[in-house]
Amino acid sequence: MRRVELVGWIGVAIALVALTIPWFLWGNDTVVAGLPLWLWWHVGWMCLASIVFWLFADRAWGLGIEPDAVTTGDRSGENP
Repeated sequence: MRRVELVGWIGVAIALVALTIPWFLWGNDTVVAGLPLWLWWHVGWMCLASIVFWLFADRAWGLGIEPDAVTTGDRSGENP
């Protein structure tokens, strides 16, 4: 399961990198709320990248780097 999760996060990272530069907006002169559309693309991309990083840091930090923890015995006696 960890390998599937790792491949999923790698896919998300590749997608974010691919969407960094809006090639399809080059030459587009559309202005929205006083700013060019390509600038709004970057604002949205930065918000998306922030959310993805927050999710990654919360759920999968160390994935692919830290060895899987092996649980042995009863942990109820450990201090919190």
